[in-house]
Amino acid sequence: MANTSLIKKPWITEKATMAADTANQYVFLVQKSASKPEIKKAVASLYKVDVVEVNVVNRPPKRKRFGGNRKGVQEGYRKAIVTVKKGQKIDIH
Repeated sequence: MANTSLIKKPWITEKATMAADTANQYVFLVQKSASKPEIKKAVASLYKVDVVEVNVVNRPPKRKRFGGNRKGVQEGYRKAIVTVKKGQKIDIH
């Protein structure tokens, strides 16, 4: 049984929607500790699809600025771009 709690939520943007329509790629926000094999198992068990490939993108935290002052930090996150087998779809809406 795969740990499906690794996947926080789908990443729904215009670019991610176009990738889903054209290249069978879906983007998910995942936990920072998640590895590619764990993400592959979690998506396969959660959405009942065959996962072909998983790519990950780590976005580091950034400092926020208000005027000339530095206040606060924008959190970093990890995205997983999951390619599924041709002909299969994931309904994320």
